[in-house]
Amino acid sequence: MSAPTETVDAVVVGAGHNGLVAANLLADRGWHVLVLEAADQPGGAVRSDEISPGYTADLCSAFYPLGGASPVLAGLELERHGLRWLNAPRVLAHVLPDDRAAVLSRDLDETAASVEQFAPGDGDAWRAEAERFRGVSDQLINALFQPFPPVRAAAGLLGSLGVADALRFARFAVQPVKQYVSETFSGEGAKILLAGNALHTDLQPESAASSVFGWLLAMLGQFHGFPVPEGGAGALTGALVSRLEAAGGMLRCSEPVERVLVARGHAGGVRTASGALIQARKAVIADVAAPYLYRELVGEKHLPPRMVDDLNRFAWDNAIIKIDWALSDRVPWTAEEARRAGTVHLGVDLDGLTQYGADLARRRIPEHPFVLAGQMAVADPSRAPGNGESLWAYTHVPHGHDWKPGETERHADKVQALFEKHAPGFADRIVARRVLSTHAVTHGNPSLPEGVANLGTAAIHQQLFFRPVPGLGRADTPIDRLYLASASAHPGGGVHGGPGSNAAHSALKRNALGGSTYAALIRALNEQVYR
Repeated sequence: MSAPTETVDAVVVGAGHNGLVAANLLADRGWHVLVLEAADQPGGAVRSDEISPGYTADLCSAFYPLGGASPVLAGLELERHGLRWLNAPRVLAHVLPDDRAAVLSRDLDETAASVEQFAPGDGDAWRAEAERFRGVSDQLINALFQPFPPVRAAAGLLGSLGVADALRFARFAVQPVKQYVSETFSGEGAKILLAGNALHTDLQPESAASSVFGWLLAMLGQFHGFPVPEGGAGALTGALVSRLEAAGGMLRCSEPVERVLVARGHAGGVRTASGALIQARKAVIADVAAPYLYRELVGEKHLPPRMVDDLNRFAWDNAIIKIDWALSDRVPWTAEEARRAGTVHLGVDLDGLTQYGADLARRRIPEHPFVLAGQMAVADPSRAPGNGESLWAYTHVPHGHDWKPGETERHADKVQALFEKHAPGFADRIVARRVLSTHAVTHGNPSLPEGVANLGTAAIHQQLFFRPVPGLGRADTPIDRLYLASASAHPGGGVHGGPGSNAAHSALKRNALGGSTYAALIRALNEQVYR
């Protein structure tokens, strides 16, 4: 008896936010789109649940500086499908070991005043950085979210800056963040805000290009905040699913894909684990990690040998462990500045970030962890009953660490001790605690190794046209009509929809008038890259 066969225009493998963005954009163009998700619910890293009755916890990602500024998500008008963005009164506070705190606020005067307290003149220096961002923000954000190379946006950026300033901006962009902040500021406050934001990635303070990551996140926070979806991260996924279904798209969960069907260099559909065959007339779009797509779903025999060799050099980002707490009351910070911040950094100062990064580079569990925390009820009171708090924290640990029995819990205890140190009485407010190990934090996602969040390192050697391997930096793959839509593709990690949008637009070009010429061009370029 033959396997059941279904035919659609496009099949999307994975219902993470990028897969859902791609599906929405294709459905808007009248395509018959089917999204297949291995888990029993959509969202991937953009999901929520209850840690205790009335306490909503985000399973992985939680606040969205890139999402709030993303032209991709804005263009989908998800507010029409129930999404509502909320911001905490203050964006971020970095609590130093001595309980001083530097504050990032959407009020420029407040941020400037905070960093000025650490060193005279730093307030004006921060204003100058904010003005620099204001002058390039539109072109820079457009460049980030467009397919590579972003010719039009890059030309606009060059036009805004001029040759002299563009050269200096390029130097700044590839600097280590520790070098950049040392050249620009005198006091610890501004330096730690920028360096701490850079370490939202897996980079170290001395890593090339960490400056632009820290600056971008800090300036997005300055002008847009770190918004959160009302009701939990799952509300963003819910809006994407609702919009997709309204546009005629379909979603099936608990339907893992076992193989992408490739014949004569073309992707023609997928086979599911249940044996069902889904034929795709126009595109197969994969929102999964690049190594999993190419090795497990496609198979190395369908790839150029040089690409297979490049995949052996693919670098994952550091892993994370995450702790959720349900608290009966808000966190009793000694540093008053932290009480109204949606995001809190704590644990180390600037030199401590260097030591933390060095421990990770040496594949050691950091003795003094840098902790990123989210006070979700400060931004969204619906996340906890009464004056309670739904708090989470995560910290990086080496990818591939061999965890001994009880070691994850002991590291979580160390993180909790930091909260008790800076917020005496913290432990007395705990209603419930959940520790997600490096395995649990990926929710059993078969495309991910344990604990990674960004589907590949953010280091410069694996960005732009090096992502996921040296190539075109586009969603197009060496397999015609197969497109990579996950954070393994340019522009990388974060919840912003860029990879999903790029994949959808590549598929649309391939199937538009002149699509054969487009396919021939991509094939010729790939032959040059992988010969």
